[in-house]
Amino acid sequence: MLLDSIQKPNDIKNIDPKDYDELAAEIRQFLIEKISVNGGHLGSNLGAVELTMALHLSLDLPKDKIIWDVGHQSYTHKLLTGRREGFENLRKFGGMSGFPKRKESDCDCFDTGHSSTSISAGLGLVKAREIQGTDETIVSVIGDGSLTGGMAYEALNNASRMDTNFIIILNDNNMSISENVGGVSKYLNNIRTRENYQNLKDSIYYPLLEKKYGQPIIDFVRKTKNSIKQLVVPGMFFEDMGIKYLGPVDGHDIKGLITVMKEAKRCETSVLVHVITEKGRGYEPAIRHPARFHGAEPFDIETGLPKKKKEKANYTDIFSTVMVKLGARNEKVVAITAAMPDGTGLKRFHNVYPDRFFDVGIAEQHAVTFAAGLAAGGLIPIVAVYSSFLQRAYDQILHDVCIQNLPVVFAIDRAGLVGSDGETHQGIFDLSYLSSIPNMHIIAPKNKWELSDMMKFAVSSNVPIAVRYPRGEAYDGLKEMRAPLQMGKSEVIFRSDSAKIALFALGSMVKTAIEVKEILNKKNIEVTVINARFAKPVDTDMIDELARDYECIVTMEENVANGGLGDKVLEHLNETNADVKVLQIAIPDEYVEHGNVSLLHKEVGIDADSIVEKIEKI
Repeated sequence: MLLDSIQKPNDIKNIDPKDYDELAAEIRQFLIEKISVNGGHLGSNLGAVELTMALHLSLDLPKDKIIWDVGHQSYTHKLLTGRREGFENLRKFGGMSGFPKRKESDCDCFDTGHSSTSISAGLGLVKAREIQGTDETIVSVIGDGSLTGGMAYEALNNASRMDTNFIIILNDNNMSISENVGGVSKYLNNIRTRENYQNLKDSIYYPLLEKKYGQPIIDFVRKTKNSIKQLVVPGMFFEDMGIKYLGPVDGHDIKGLITVMKEAKRCETSVLVHVITEKGRGYEPAIRHPARFHGAEPFDIETGLPKKKKEKANYTDIFSTVMVKLGARNEKVVAITAAMPDGTGLKRFHNVYPDRFFDVGIAEQHAVTFAAGLAAGGLIPIVAVYSSFLQRAYDQILHDVCIQNLPVVFAIDRAGLVGSDGETHQGIFDLSYLSSIPNMHIIAPKNKWELSDMMKFAVSSNVPIAVRYPRGEAYDGLKEMRAPLQMGKSEVIFRSDSAKIALFALGSMVKTAIEVKEILNKKNIEVTVINARFAKPVDTDMIDELARDYECIVTMEENVANGGLGDKVLEHLNETNADVKVLQIAIPDEYVEHGNVSLLHKEVGIDADSIVEKIEKI
């Protein structure tokens, strides 16, 4: 196999050009086989194989730098830099990350995970190059989905002033996770479909570039007042900003990509190379189902179907069902997503109420302030978003929603540890950053029924309120425990008159608290279990009662300890001079790497066995 000869960076340059297509096919087969076993981001990687090969053929790594926006399309990059063996433990605890990691390789120059960051980071590297007088080539790769994020335009605005080489690759596959939306998508689609321009580039521009006399002619055409591009490409958005535009280029034509990279490297300014690729290329199920194969679970290669059959509903499913019901009951309910209608469970709401559904693209900041405007206009907006992505809109939550005390509901999915995507995706900070904001209210359900009740409560609360729930299978225990929700009030799950210890658990940790209770009971240790329900406002009356009746309060949360539920309990007890011991069960103040969620719970000490061990030491 050709792939066997790729052992270290730049080995691809030893491959005969006539074998490039064969190598690309081997890479795709390798990725399909490995991801079918371990799971991972498949569609985006299959679409970027030739583009990545062309970059590695055109650059000298690790001297030259590639910044991968989001980074979930960097698998081929990892293969071509000698990390083939790492795919055996891809996204497993202690194994290779699914995203670029500086600590993993010198060829990963910048850690990524969230979208729309690569141009800003690239600009920083370019300025560092200028100041230090070095000569490396800097390339930022950004997808058309990421280009819907406002941060990308802030960076483009600064890139337009550059008088030194900076290459931006626009990997355009007309997809983010789901289909792209908005004006940017329409603009790029106009460029894609201008076949007369593409044919002209293929038949004249690039052949001239390869001839020794071609550059002067090209320079002449470029300087002509009514240039070819201005005649046939609509808008010339990037050129009007001051960024040189090259393309569109076939993203699966390695020879053509190498040629345009040569041209891009000659530019003494910022240059954007528009590359057209096909997400999922080479694997039909990934082409037909791009959302499913964005972040795929282990699957059967022949059918494309997940190997693990889904048996119970997850929290996203429950939210999806509740949203349709809320929409039916109240015509003021509207839903907002930042390019994730499938991932957040809003697809059904969109199908039933298309006029009350808004996909704003990868633009969390805009989503929140847009929601604030909707609320100010008399509607009840529900912003469905992953925990780790909502943190990008902290200022908008504080400034535009909470200062005005507007009734925006934040449905926060993937709260807590999410597993294989690692540090950039763990939802372990939302309690901390949200609870710091005046007027914000935070609730977390113990099971699937309480999620339904809490969404109904949130919609009727008329205040800024966040409902946080974890990834994965919805807990269906404690069905009989369904006390009516009251603002800032907890729920007694189990009370023992002989207990000296009370477990004060929030959200997903209630299930763990029940497991802890059962283990301790077998050791003849009685405990009381309280479902905190509210992280803000915390139930101070219940805390006072527990401080009076128990020797130790064990706070339990799936959030970092700093600024979380435990800190709120300690703060109140300090104010009241209560004489009671508090054991905080929370995630240490550190980033948590990728791995199986159950294993991560144990590693950070919030699984039932670890909690029992800590309690026994008291």
